[in-house]
Amino acid sequence: MEPKHLLTLRPYSSDEIKSLLTFAAAIKSEPEKYTSALTGKTLAMLFQKRSTRTRVSFEVGMLQLGGRPLFLSGDDLQLGRGETIGDTARVLSRYVDGIMARVYGHDSIEELAANATVPVINGLSDWSHPCQILADYQTIQELYGEDLTGRKLVYVGDANNVYRSLVFGGIKLGVHVAIAAPAEFQPDPSFIESVRDEAQRTGSRVEVFADPQEAVTGADVIYTDVWTSMGQEEEQEHRRKVFAPYQVNAKLMAVAGPQAKFMHCLPAHRGEEVTSEVADSPASVIFDQAENRLHAQKAVLVRLLGE
Repeated sequence: MEPKHLLTLRPYSSDEIKSLLTFAAAIKSEPEKYTSALTGKTLAMLFQKRSTRTRVSFEVGMLQLGGRPLFLSGDDLQLGRGETIGDTARVLSRYVDGIMARVYGHDSIEELAANATVPVINGLSDWSHPCQILADYQTIQELYGEDLTGRKLVYVGDANNVYRSLVFGGIKLGVHVAIAAPAEFQPDPSFIESVRDEAQRTGSRVEVFADPQEAVTGADVIYTDVWTSMGQEEEQEHRRKVFAPYQVNAKLMAVAGPQAKFMHCLPAHRGEEVTSEVADSPASVIFDQAENRLHAQKAVLVRLLGE
């Protein structure tokens, strides 16, 4: 039987995502029940891009489940620069029970999965960040209950991997996902069109705004990310100028209303995409999100490596 991978949330059904989130909540509430769930299992963790939350949460998660994490940096493997990615996947599959990779290009994670005979988990790529988004929707369920149908999440910033993954998860859960971004950083219309039919089937909406105040009206969640990701450093000054009107600050939160919560996948560049006033406010749940990376990923690990 072909191994099941987690490269993006897109091919996962609504029921599969809801089941993963329910399982993550169960692991969080009673972690002692799962301390031997992955006894004898080893996870290879491949990092082309450095990380805090991804490395620590996967490493601690495997240990808490009774398994063994194996950290491999880009320098350890020379992934795709010496041995081919396909050969790396084939070799690692002979040694380990699963592969988690944090890479620059999504084509690298796809090539790993195409050649591996063990499950491959996307820890981040330029196209998708599924583990982060599972943790995000777990956090939103903790705020508003398991049924998120009709809840409104507004992403303020670049239409990047986090935004796309929020859409892929949102349309499975009936969440209205809006983005507020300057024209040059809005999602490609073909992307919006590609998810429209599924969104309609689940009662979700996917909307695009240029005006952040219009976008956040009635929002349950306001979400942002850094304006400049790793690999985009040459664009940093331009992005700072263009995104300046899209900063999440107290004024923008006030437009949404007192019920709105603030989310950020971290790390945050305080004073750029968000002010410290908002990040440290009672509305902020950014550290709940960070914690839930651990629980959501433990659910993924058990489902993919343990069953």
